[in-house]
Amino acid sequence: MSKALQAQEKTAGEERLISVRFSELLDDGELLTGTPSILELVSSDLTITSKVVSTAIKTINGVSTPIGEATQCLVTGGAAGTTYDIQIIAVTDATPAQTLYGNIKLKVIANTG
Repeated sequence: MSKALQAQEKTAGEERLISVRFSELLDDGELLTGTPSILELVSSDLTITSKVVSTAIKTINGVSTPIGEATQCLVTGGAAGTTYDIQIIAVTDATPAQTLYGNIKLKVIANTG
């Protein structure tokens, strides 16, 4: 399983778009396809919706990521002061298809203001 370089953070009350690059795991000309599986591994504190493969060029951590080389989802909920492990499973359009695994940490902080 690959550990994503992206550091993710949100407040407990936010709904955040989380994007994860898979570019380094793809062969030349290969893209992600279908609907990725994205889930929180330990609790049921987070709600994860709108799971997709990127359909537009996206800048992630200052790096331009081509269409089809990242996954995205909306995340809500979580307890302030908690860091969650999120697993991403994505399939590629290669023949035969590859199944790629990624893992990110999402830190939830207290609402401010």
